[in-house]
Amino acid sequence: MSVFPAGTAPVKAEYLISVDPLPVPDDDAAEGGGGGQISRHGRDAADTDVNNGGGRSKKERSKEEKKARQGQNKNRRFGKVRDEQDICFKIAAGILCEFGAECKYNHDLQTYLAAKPADLRMPTVDEVLKGGLEGVNTQPTQCPIFEEFGECKYGFKCRYLSAHIRKAPSDDGTETLSLIVDEQKKAHATISAKEVNYIGSETQKLLRTKKYPFTITDSYLRELQEADKREQELEKERKRLKEEREKAAEEGNAVVLFEPEQMQEVMAKDGAAKIQERTAMDVSSAPQADISTPDVPIRFSEKNRLDWKGKSYLAPLTTVGNLPFRRLCISYGVDITCGEMGLATSFLSGSKEEWSLVRRHPSERTFGVQIAGNKPNTLVPTAEVLAKECGSQGGIDFVDVNCGCPIDLVFKTGSGSARIVESLADIYLPPTVLDAPGKLGKAIIGMNKVLGSIPVTIKLRTGVKDGRNTAEKLMTRAVGGSGENGWGVGCITLHGRTRQQRYTKLADWEYIRQCVDAVRAREADEDLPPVPIFGNGDCFSSHDYHSTVEQYHVDGVMVGRGALIKPWIFTEIKEHREWDISSRERLEGIKKLAEFGLSHFGSDTSGINTTRRYLCEALSFQYRYLPIGLLEVLPARINDRAPSFRGRDELENLLASPDSADWVKISEMFLGPAPEAFVFVPKHKSNAYESQG
Repeated sequence: MSVFPAGTAPVKAEYLISVDPLPVPDDDAAEGGGGGQISRHGRDAADTDVNNGGGRSKKERSKEEKKARQGQNKNRRFGKVRDEQDICFKIAAGILCEFGAECKYNHDLQTYLAAKPADLRMPTVDEVLKGGLEGVNTQPTQCPIFEEFGECKYGFKCRYLSAHIRKAPSDDGTETLSLIVDEQKKAHATISAKEVNYIGSETQKLLRTKKYPFTITDSYLRELQEADKREQELEKERKRLKEEREKAAEEGNAVVLFEPEQMQEVMAKDGAAKIQERTAMDVSSAPQADISTPDVPIRFSEKNRLDWKGKSYLAPLTTVGNLPFRRLCISYGVDITCGEMGLATSFLSGSKEEWSLVRRHPSERTFGVQIAGNKPNTLVPTAEVLAKECGSQGGIDFVDVNCGCPIDLVFKTGSGSARIVESLADIYLPPTVLDAPGKLGKAIIGMNKVLGSIPVTIKLRTGVKDGRNTAEKLMTRAVGGSGENGWGVGCITLHGRTRQQRYTKLADWEYIRQCVDAVRAREADEDLPPVPIFGNGDCFSSHDYHSTVEQYHVDGVMVGRGALIKPWIFTEIKEHREWDISSRERLEGIKKLAEFGLSHFGSDTSGINTTRRYLCEALSFQYRYLPIGLLEVLPARINDRAPSFRGRDELENLLASPDSADWVKISEMFLGPAPEAFVFVPKHKSNAYESQG
């Protein structure tokens, strides 16, 4: 066995080039922990350094500031690539345009088709391998969208047009072109393939103009306002009593006034009955309403129970975790999926990009929507819209509140992992007053009201700063429902890291177990129904998943980076094996992801290159997979750095390339040549280069 530096993957001698470990991307910085910003729809925005470190020059910046800006590429721009000569979408779909000559788009179909690039061909993996890694000849082929849906809504704009076009001679000697529709496939696709959770333009308009009716939310927020007023009155009364007590002490009175046990009597004498009533009020006992029948309350016990024990859960992932990638993971066997994180404020502003994040494919058996917000007056109305627009069609199974996002853009608004701090700091515990929930608790209670039977789940980090774990306090408060002085969460996921901690440190699974045991103890003491608790952090194999569940008492493991690097991890988990996946099998998964991308983003020029962009995003993680057949010791560990190695074949070498130009090359195998204007820049600086010769 070779001698490797600590933290280096043990590659067998016959595949080893050098024991020196290769540089690895900084996942923490790329996730946004170092100041990066993530814009909507998973797109990265430029991070302009307006302040420049408080007026200091670059040389004067501290090491911490420099470190904070390492690892992530700023100024990523991915503009849409369109046909040089475009055409009206309705004409392209084979229907009349109601605007006629007044339409601002081109209606000349023949001119458009004459200028349109040649059709593309989606080859099989066999054809790719037989034709060499330079790709195959582009010939007419099947259209992925037509094959799945029985029709292609992109019509004449489709780059696989010859698969669904009929040509017939006309009387004047020219050809008549018509689009083909397969009615049988179309009917079947309505059930098996059609995405759901489309939010109509009218709903978006009502949200943008702030005219959307929030019936239940408005009622709940009024309750909170009244409660806040009573709390303010209570605070004034406590200050007055404290001042009188201090004054009596200064005057030398022998009687100590207003001890805690005398508080209620004093308050009653001073006419503070309303305040006393507030102290006895348990906010969590507020009635919960079913969206379909707002006047009929729903008890916590009637909420849909989440039976998730032993299931695999794909983490909500920005940028890469879109619908096509989730479909790929489903094909590998994942049980639970969740959409990319969306901001509550953007949902409420009717953002088209934000609402695209809630789309669900029928193959997603258990699907949730994740939202981030910092106040009940944004989280609760967002939940109400989700319930009304998506819940009625069975489009969501749960709504997850992100209390663990480390991204600066999210954290600095008081969302994400900032909720851990704020919700604890917001708790006010006077000696004679019942414990009142903080903003997070109030938001979750309100969300439970407006969501009806749909459960609310939360995702937490262990804390914000290293050495100051706080998740246990939140988790024990979050369980239980109406009447049990809890928040009524349906599931808790705990990422075993603080916001401050970097990915180079392993997740703290001992603390996760401590939190699980604390929650289970409270549930046992108060006879509460148990909620599923998932852990998150460093799961990279079937062994990791099953040993973690057994050792740390969690109901399951949420998988994030492990799924990005090897989406087939869910097959390993389900089949209890370590899969030495071949390069051919990996390429088949890449082809499948390309097809799913075309189905979701479109088969026109713009859709193909959007698919290409997100395929390259996925490859910017998958290249980091080190085939386990090359290792001396199993299982592989996620934080082990790979030494310089050679694969077992040419394709395995290509799939391991950190050169972003090679990822574009792989995309060209299935999506055709990339346009000259197409440039892919990944998140991570350490894999952002192209070979210089």
